[in-house]
Amino acid sequence: MWIEPTPGELAGLAAELCGLYGMSEVLIAPGEGTPEETAADVGAVLGRYLSGAIQDGMVIGAGWGRTLAAALATFRPQRRRNVEVVSLLGGLLAPDTLNPIDFSWQIATALGAECSLFLAPLIVDSPETKDRLLDACGLGALTEMAQRLDLAVVSCGDVGPGGSSFSRQFLLPDDLDGLLAAGAICDTLCQFLDAEGRTIDHPIRHRVMSVDLDIVASAPHVILASGGRARAPAIRAAILRTRCRTLVTDEAAARELVALSAAGG
Repeated sequence: MWIEPTPGELAGLAAELCGLYGMSEVLIAPGEGTPEETAADVGAVLGRYLSGAIQDGMVIGAGWGRTLAAALATFRPQRRRNVEVVSLLGGLLAPDTLNPIDFSWQIATALGAECSLFLAPLIVDSPETKDRLLDACGLGALTEMAQRLDLAVVSCGDVGPGGSSFSRQFLLPDDLDGLLAAGAICDTLCQFLDAEGRTIDHPIRHRVMSVDLDIVASAPHVILASGGRARAPAIRAAILRTRCRTLVTDEAAARELVALSAAGG
């Protein structure tokens, strides 16, 4: 399997993060940039890594985000046999918005794989609508598929003041204010976490169309890709919740993750 070579001066940092957070491997893009530059840099590392990580017969769960979208530029896999890709969350209706299901579809196309899309709005109007879509419209089958994941690839965003998570753009102001008041700092698959990776108990959790993070975390191999110094607390929360085996990040976030551990969180 191809593995992104971490620059020599960062190899020790990667090993330290593995020890601190119980991960198997950390891949670090050097330097520090704007959110857009960071997404491109981390995504480039992720795309090359995924090109070798996906093998015949796998069931792949796919999340969303700028970093994952950027990975497509360097994703050059061999065609694989009997691979299934399942989207882990619903989509957005705005035509000019990065859409969660696009990443799943493009990954599957590059692999020559079957693709099961989460064909529902990302956020619905009520828990009752969510239940009907899952139970009566067949979308519950995606949860069943997700319980067979061999590999999941997800990202995370920071939802706090000044955060760059896409969820800040489509959440209603009252919902965002309520989530922040309850301690939300991280968005992973449009599920909102506090600093210790616990799901925020807010009504929106019952209206989000995505596979539960507990199911995603049960996959044998979870890859978390996200970077940026300001996102480090959110990345830490996502690490704790997803129990990711592989972290793909940038140097600035990696150093801040070490500092957070030294500070006790």
